[in-house]
Amino acid sequence: MQTVEIDIDTSRERLVDLTPDLERFCRGRGDGLVNAFVPHATAGLALMEMGSGSEADLLATLDRLLPRDSRYRHAHGAPGHGADHLLPVLISPSVMLPALEGRVALGTWQSLVLVDLNADNPRRHVRFSFLPDFGDSSRGSR
Repeated sequence: MQTVEIDIDTSRERLVDLTPDLERFCRGRGDGLVNAFVPHATAGLALMEMGSGSEADLLATLDRLLPRDSRYRHAHGAPGHGADHLLPVLISPSVMLPALEGRVALGTWQSLVLVDLNADNPRRHVRFSFLPDFGDSSRGSR
């Protein structure tokens, strides 16, 4: 398994498109599975269409589901920080994707996006891990 960790600054953007980074990581690696993982208790990874208005829709939906107020028992940090700790329950901190011939097999409009509403910590790390297919390629079809 090959792994790389990248650093992301979320101080200006709550949603960061990681697709170009993931594509660079998979390039030349052949067939296999690639895992993306964000090792933080307040961030997640989503597959979504970018550039169509979906970003604002997702942020508005999360604001409705996870209001930024004092209702949370987890109360340290900025107001509403307890909501940040619930985000990974709704948006997973990891995603497993197929790679074919060194390319991530995403759908036409899919992008891998880091979702981070936590203003208290704008420095994030994302790990990409590639598990190559060592099997006999003549046994199955894609």
